[in-house]
Amino acid sequence: MNTRIENVSRRDFLKASAGLTLGLMLPGVDSAIAAAAAGSRGTAADAAPAFAPNAFVRIGTDNRVTVIAKHLEMGQGTYTGLATLVAEELDADWAQVVVEGAPADAKRYNNLLWGPSQGTGGSTAIANSFDQLRQAGASARAMLMQAAAARWKVPAGEIRVKAGVVSHAKSGRKASFGELAEAAATQPVPQEVRLKDPKDFVLIGRHVPRKDSVAKTTGRAQFTQDVKLPGMLVAVVAHPPRFGATVRTVDEQAARAVPGVVRIVRIPRGVAVLAHDYWTAKKGRDAMKIDWDDSAAYRGSSDQILADYRKLAATPGLVARRDGNADKALGGSARVLEAEFDFPYLAHAAMEPLNCVMRVDAQGCEVWNGEQFHTGDQAALAAFFDLKPEQVKLHMLFAGGSFGRRANPNSDYLLETAQIVKAVGGEAPVKLVWSREDDMRAGYYRPVYVHRLRAALDAQGKPLAWSQRIVGQSILAGTPFEGVAVKDGIDGSSVEGAANLPYAIPNLQVELHTTNKDVKVPVQWWRSVGSTHTAFAAEVFLDELATAAGADPVAYRLDLLAAHPRHAGVLKLAADKAGWSKPLAAAKSGKRARGVAVHESFNTYVAQVVEVTVAPDGSFKVDRVVCAVDCGIAVNPDVIRAQMEGGIGFGLGAALSGAITLKDGVVEQSNFHDYTVLRIDQMPRVEVHIVPSAEKPTGVGEPGVPPIAPALVNALFAATGKRIRTLPIGEQLKG
Repeated sequence: MNTRIENVSRRDFLKASAGLTLGLMLPGVDSAIAAAAAGSRGTAADAAPAFAPNAFVRIGTDNRVTVIAKHLEMGQGTYTGLATLVAEELDADWAQVVVEGAPADAKRYNNLLWGPSQGTGGSTAIANSFDQLRQAGASARAMLMQAAAARWKVPAGEIRVKAGVVSHAKSGRKASFGELAEAAATQPVPQEVRLKDPKDFVLIGRHVPRKDSVAKTTGRAQFTQDVKLPGMLVAVVAHPPRFGATVRTVDEQAARAVPGVVRIVRIPRGVAVLAHDYWTAKKGRDAMKIDWDDSAAYRGSSDQILADYRKLAATPGLVARRDGNADKALGGSARVLEAEFDFPYLAHAAMEPLNCVMRVDAQGCEVWNGEQFHTGDQAALAAFFDLKPEQVKLHMLFAGGSFGRRANPNSDYLLETAQIVKAVGGEAPVKLVWSREDDMRAGYYRPVYVHRLRAALDAQGKPLAWSQRIVGQSILAGTPFEGVAVKDGIDGSSVEGAANLPYAIPNLQVELHTTNKDVKVPVQWWRSVGSTHTAFAAEVFLDELATAAGADPVAYRLDLLAAHPRHAGVLKLAADKAGWSKPLAAAKSGKRARGVAVHESFNTYVAQVVEVTVAPDGSFKVDRVVCAVDCGIAVNPDVIRAQMEGGIGFGLGAALSGAITLKDGVVEQSNFHDYTVLRIDQMPRVEVHIVPSAEKPTGVGEPGVPPIAPALVNALFAATGKRIRTLPIGEQLKG
């Protein structure tokens, strides 16, 4: 497939295709693949000379260092972080480094924390790549040094590399990477390499400019919407207003009367209208008259779902964690507190709605999109088209956000595109485009949850018992992950953040009710997954315990975190930087107060202190957020700060007003006017403090989200004396 795509970075790469390509052989990978390090049809890697499998580094004769990123760049800074790891050990000049997205190939680009699967999610990109990509850079450096030593006939031990220059001090010789690339390609790949001591890092832990900023600000960055293939048709789908509904009849006459409409085809989830541009296809879709068959559709409403969940929360569920005997301790205590927490469905609402470009020919299937879940999507498309997985080529472009949505375990929007391509007989490439309304109404969502908590306090006010029941849909049930992630009926993602509650409570029980049999709304992971609700319930309820005990919320937590120094560390840092022990300056009108929360998700520890001003009418403003994060070695401090700031904004928007609601099975929201995300004037001043650490790095894309909502609600209580246990907050303080 010879494909012309207007992509500057691709053309630039072709100028530098000669030179050194380096890959690392991972355990279990057949060494026979070593002769085809770049065997992906239609990708930039095709033009690179064969050197080794699992290619992460390519050095051209023009002195360009290309890092092959196996993880999707969707705004979180992955391309910058992965490139930093390689460049650090390679001792490259940061200016000579460029980044290219990897094709789908789990043999070379496996997510090492997921098993034999390639993809981006769970804040794993840096964590699983830290050693792997440093080794790739160190190996390339060693081979450049060997090449220089051979050329100059000097001992390799006397060669030095710094900022992209290979040198020999005694002879005064120097060479660039590009000058040595072809010679380095003839050197054997070292079996072992010595990685730098962290004290010698030059790029890791320092400021480096992001690798995607210039391309995105100049318009050179390639997103799915930018892809134009010869003869391509644009498809827009009419989805049923209720989940599970099907098409009964279609009146296509009005749609076909729209100038430019080319085809109308039925697919399992609706009717697709195809044209040569998006607007024409949309006008055609909107003109169609469809009679939907709702006989098998889900017709529930949000109010009824919550009512049913509350009834379930009053009954025992499956036990996810049991320490001591919580029921006995609760029954024998004179001081028992109870609380119930409600959480709505939430949309991902990424700025770039779902889209995909696909074509099929005798060679196989080729896809261009913001690819987040390579292996799953490749397998799903291979099965659909009756192809071998290697016949499905996925080109990973930039994505305008995702928050988990593009990693759909059912490959929903890719299979929707495939169904349209098959329906038109593969006669033309197809670009599927979802509108914002499609994105809001056609699924998938963070599930609705209800939590019921009870706690017993001893005479000193310390928690003697803690019981937490969680009710909601399982994200993983019915997906390929069920066998691994659902144990004894318990979806681990439903109880994460609760089943591993860090506080020292002798009698603790966490239970789960899973409701997939009764509720048919499509659900999926949402940024920080289970911790989106468990952190809120736990941290707000713990604040209630501190109040009942007459204790300071920070001191109360610290007393219970003696066995968890990293939790305690971020909590102390955030409290100190926020001036927790000092009173806030009085507001001109209303009251000011602080609230705190601390939570661990994806092996990263985050504490946040929120400052609010509440007006006499109950309206309020979030003035300041102080955030402390412990994510191990800080590979890119600027990216870490940006992700904490972004997570705070994302979580704050959901806490204030985020809710997808259903009425008679129909989603009531459609766009940002009625599903409001955070506006710029609502964004508080944010300070991020990174805990110095020698631990291996962990993720930062998601852990900034969970603490913001509970810290905010705790601050609002401190200002008003009113507890908020239902999200979103909305107008609850008014009146």
